[in-house]
Amino acid sequence: MSNMRQMIEERLLALEPEFFDFEDESHLHAGHAGNKGGGHYAILVVSNAFENIGRLERQRMIKQLLQDLFSDGLIHALSIKATTPDEYFH
Repeated sequence: MSNMRQMIEERLLALEPEFFDFEDESHLHAGHAGNKGGGHYAILVVSNAFENIGRLERQRMIKQLLQDLFSDGLIHALSIKATTPDEYFH
């Protein structure tokens, strides 16, 4: 397990995810203009915590939990897919 995956996953435990997936897409963005460090990642979080919450608020919830990784420059870009179990498994 990558260190970044573990750091993100630990911070998202507050959401009690039923499923979590992580992809490091940094290699796709090598030399990306404006990137002064930090990786490019994609995550999928499936949690009941997202019930009756819109897409943007779900992303805000996740970004708030990961704020230190952004401010420390460890994450440059993050693609987020956040769904409820009903939305994902059905």
